[in-house]
Amino acid sequence: MRKAFATVVMLLCGLIMIYPFLWMISTSFKQPYEVFEYPFQWISDEATLKYHKQVWTGPTSFVLYYMNSLKISLINMVGSTFLAAVAAYGFSRIQFKGRDTLFLIYLVGMMIPNQILFVPKFILFNMIDIYNTHLALILPGMFTVLGVFMLRQFFITVPQDISESAMIDGAGHIRIFLRIMLSLAKPALATFAIIDFSWHWNDYENALIFLIDHDLYTVTLGLQNFVLENRVDYNGMMAAAAAGMIPMIIVFLIGQKFVVQGVTNSAVKG
Repeated sequence: MRKAFATVVMLLCGLIMIYPFLWMISTSFKQPYEVFEYPFQWISDEATLKYHKQVWTGPTSFVLYYMNSLKISLINMVGSTFLAAVAAYGFSRIQFKGRDTLFLIYLVGMMIPNQILFVPKFILFNMIDIYNTHLALILPGMFTVLGVFMLRQFFITVPQDISESAMIDGAGHIRIFLRIMLSLAKPALATFAIIDFSWHWNDYENALIFLIDHDLYTVTLGLQNFVLENRVDYNGMMAAAAAGMIPMIIVFLIGQKFVVQGVTNSAVKG
């Protein structure tokens, strides 16, 4: 009975969470006058693909915005995951004076709100001439405190005997990291990569502040095009937002098996 009750509760929570997404998809196929129609209809009597076509074709095409978002998100995902793994390996496997103290200081960065850094970033980016370029979003995104923390916690769980055996065989830290630790850390790397991609794909504030030219806009900024002078084009906005979910779904499906593998391995160890 407890399992049945828990299943029903989780099912209800899942339906509540998925409701906005279903409304978004339904609205993207409707006519403008049907958006706030009451009683609500999930399937329109006059369904149209007009707004989905506008996302990919015509003067209001989102193709450029999608390419910009993919460029920024993929580079950040790969770069931040690798750099976080390198730092996490150093904090977990290499002994040096003040290591734990330095890591605690590093963790303080998690308590600093991103909004506080906008002005210093703006001044710095102007000085090094990367303001209004994609580098203004890529370079800071390469460094993440959460990624280092997550991967360090995983590396700590790997037995020291593995590293010591490799060192006896003549392997150095670089070889141990590349050939052994990265292979063992695939579940943790995949989990963080999915989270990091979602962060950068949905990032609005940084793109709004550090990008000016429309040719550099990301998907989140492109959605502003549907806010017209006297009204909001909800149908077009929902069609673009629905299409914007596709890359995140693809990334999740690619990394899902590694995430499930990590959960399974944790259960077996427990």
